[in-house]
Amino acid sequence: MVAQKLERLRTLFAEIGQALVAYSGGIDSTLVAKIAVDVLGDRALAVTANSPALLPEDLEEACIQAATLGIAHQIVQTHELANSNYASNPINRCYFCKSELHDTLRPLAQTLGFPYVVDGLNADDLLDYRPGIQAAQERGVRSPLAEVGASKLEVREMARFLGLPWWNKPAQPCLSSRFPYGEAITLEKLQRVGRAERYLRQLGYQNLRVRSENVTARIELPRDSIPDFILHTNLPELVSTFQSYGFVYVTLDLEGYRSGKLNQVLQQPAVLTNC
Repeated sequence: MVAQKLERLRTLFAEIGQALVAYSGGIDSTLVAKIAVDVLGDRALAVTANSPALLPEDLEEACIQAATLGIAHQIVQTHELANSNYASNPINRCYFCKSELHDTLRPLAQTLGFPYVVDGLNADDLLDYRPGIQAAQERGVRSPLAEVGASKLEVREMARFLGLPWWNKPAQPCLSSRFPYGEAITLEKLQRVGRAERYLRQLGYQNLRVRSENVTARIELPRDSIPDFILHTNLPELVSTFQSYGFVYVTLDLEGYRSGKLNQVLQQPAVLTNC
């Protein structure tokens, strides 16, 4: 099945002929970039948006990965926080995020002669609440992984099959996803969360989130990592460090890390109405 979907992806890119890849550095867009450059060579370009919601080390890693893949790579600046529709953090915040992204990428693609912008959306993403999908579709963005029905697990299997060392890289959505809907997002808050997550990674934890609600930090770790964290972390030092970043309260989510947890407050009928 993986080999068949890889072949379908190669055929898809051969038909596209030229492509600008919206490249975040995550495993989905990395796989897309890998296949694009393998099939299209210098007719493929990866473009990464540098925004306030992206950690500097994630941008650096995206650059390293693109160089390893051998794909031409550019960085553009986006300005989501300048849009009050985004900064106010409504439940469709991602719509305005992707609107900003693709309103930046599409003119670049047209200027450079690329007929298509492609992204890393996979088939599983279509089952989640992702208002950014609508913004991309409105702007003619193509999603090769979703078009061939590749799930997240299959993306990782394909990446591993192709020898990509990042095949098991944890998902890392933008830092704005750490805030409950309705709480305004500011540069200061994004930087505070970024510093807190960087601190935990330096302690050896990789798959994590620091959710932020006003002045409270809620640490999410995989459930099986919680006992080790409690037993072996210098908790007073951690609290002091987080408070130096601007948090007042530091808590640990005993349920453990779960992607998209903040979406559980949404009631599906209301979500569908606001799409």
